[in-house]
Amino acid sequence: MNRTTLAIDLGSTSTIAVIAQNDLSNKINIKGIGVEKTKGVNKGNITDIELASETIQQALNTAKSSSDQIELEETVVSVSSAFTKGIRSSGIVNIPNGFISDKEINQVLQMALYNATIVPEYDVIQVLPIYFKVDDGNMVDNPLNMNGMRLEVSVYITTIKKTTLANISNTFKNAGVEVTNFVLSGYASTLSLLNEEREKTGFCVLDIGGTTTDILLYKNKAILFNGFLPIGSNHITTDLSKMLHTPPAAAEKLKTEYGTLVPSNDSDESEAHKTIKKVKIPVIGSDTDTKEMPLDMVQPIIHARVEELLILAKDKLEASGTMDKIGAGVVITGGISELPGIQELASKVFEGMPVTVANPQNIQNGYMSFDDPTMATIVGLLKYSLDTRQVFELGSDKQLRKVTQHQNINTVQTKVTVKEQKIKESIKIIEEPKVKTETKPANLANDLQDLKKNLQEADLELPRNAKKGGFWNKISEWF
Repeated sequence: MNRTTLAIDLGSTSTIAVIAQNDLSNKINIKGIGVEKTKGVNKGNITDIELASETIQQALNTAKSSSDQIELEETVVSVSSAFTKGIRSSGIVNIPNGFISDKEINQVLQMALYNATIVPEYDVIQVLPIYFKVDDGNMVDNPLNMNGMRLEVSVYITTIKKTTLANISNTFKNAGVEVTNFVLSGYASTLSLLNEEREKTGFCVLDIGGTTTDILLYKNKAILFNGFLPIGSNHITTDLSKMLHTPPAAAEKLKTEYGTLVPSNDSDESEAHKTIKKVKIPVIGSDTDTKEMPLDMVQPIIHARVEELLILAKDKLEASGTMDKIGAGVVITGGISELPGIQELASKVFEGMPVTVANPQNIQNGYMSFDDPTMATIVGLLKYSLDTRQVFELGSDKQLRKVTQHQNINTVQTKVTVKEQKIKESIKIIEEPKVKTETKPANLANDLQDLKKNLQEADLELPRNAKKGGFWNKISEWF
């Protein structure tokens, strides 16, 4: 059966709802998309529950209109880094039977959560392992099915103000949406930009949205730092409006059509700037008056705001003590990443550190393109819910969230069913009077061993009648 998820990115500028399925070949199939301009949200904070709920409902209804009333199995929702704190903790558990299963991994993560010093006014969103250790060995990414007597974990815990999370929860509840897990928006954006090199050597994501900037450092499937700035591309619009005394709508048009970080005397300036030197803009407070303005005045205003944003982001990273973990450099995404010259400016601010401007990994579909920097968070939410990489974490419900290869689980269960049927047929033949059971049937014994193994892998048990009585007792003697 295909796994179906609803992902909702409630941003300060736009709200995106996507219904998607993960089929048995690991392909993410988009079933419906809804996009609405956000109301009732500012800088990652709910300012009007009714308006925000209305936005969510409208986006969801649009997504559902083309999804054939598919039953949803999970709903994941992004949460802004505003009002969040990241803390580290660790846990250790003994393993009496010497075998590490999901149970032991859950126990050690719960122990790390228990050991954490969490401010009373905050609640947990995610508990992500930074690394595991088995006995006194080296760090491991995935201890599942390993042998050992002790399991240790170091974790990064993301927490958010309880009042903020309560307002977000009430907003979705008011919109008729039951949320399964909340996911840090910066973490989701990071998942959409992953590649092997970035994951192994570590990279920092700057997701610059309309009113906020999420900062997240990621390495080896783990968050090492997350931060937040209450600054985004809309602040450029506000600066232009104030400095040039023009209405916000005119300022936004200036930014999108002529905005650049490249000086006008630079040889790489765009064709538009080479041919157009002045533009007419309306005067704020008047419906009829306009004034002619040199485009040379736009670039310094935009440059000052973006440079300030990048410097503040660098300062936060330096204060966290994690700069040395950024092997693959800084990756900029979000709408502002399309601003000409931002890569060059960021390279200067981060003093030669590699800087990349990137779009999220595109998910092919018949509705719209995800190859857009504003889609990083929603793509990450889909990968969070439907990707098949082996990842362990405690979600916002404090339960172990194990992402596994769905098709492999289904295959194991199918194999188990086939094995059971095969052994039943073998038992039927063997239990016929004309067949003597004193001799151990090699083929049947091998089948039984395989059945036990497959049942264990699928987290199932032998049927009760397999544990006692008659023929099964005879089989148990052979082992």
